Amino acid sequence: MGKIYEEIDENLKAWIGQQPMWFVATAPLSAQGHVNMSPRGLDSFSILGPNRVAWVDYTGSGVETIAHLRENGRICLMFNSFEQRPRIVRLHGQGTVHVPGDQVFDQVVALHPTNLGTRAVIEVEVTRISDSCGWGVPQMELTGERDTMDLWAQKKGEAGLKEYREQKNSLSIDGLPGLGS
Repeated sequence: MGKIYEEIDENLKAWIGQQPMWFVATAPLSAQGHVNMSPRGLDSFSILGPNRVAWVDYTGSGVETIAHLRENGRICLMFNSFEQRPRIVRLHGQGTVHVPGDQVFDQVVALHPTNLGTRAVIEVEVTRISDSCGWGVPQMELTGERDTMDLWAQKKGEAGLKEYREQKNSLSIDGLPGLGS
């Protein structure tokens, strides 16, 4: 049923590349802190090597992933197949946050469509790769991508996004430093 992989091979890379959505899970060190899980999507994910992935991180209402990674680096990414053949793949590893001006930020952003809402790049050194059946995941059909994030960022503009990040992305919900802290 489940399998452990040494690296992201060409078959796994192709399968991951077909998934329009994935989930990111992180947690602070404190037992009183909040575990966070966030959905991700759009054309933002890159496989940079057999044990290295990254994605363009867009401005959002929170900054939990960034704050948790800056505190302890622990991360798990989960990809689901919602199509006919069920499958779940998890990538566990150590994540690093890259901001504009960092070499990795520039490298990953160049691989994807320009988005005014881009705030960081998250890079993960993958230490464990596993899959499982996914038999309990419902079969669903993708009807399209949302343009809401792009439209929201364009409406805010660069100055509005900067102000928004200062207000909403400086601290996590547990008070950990996020962006600009």
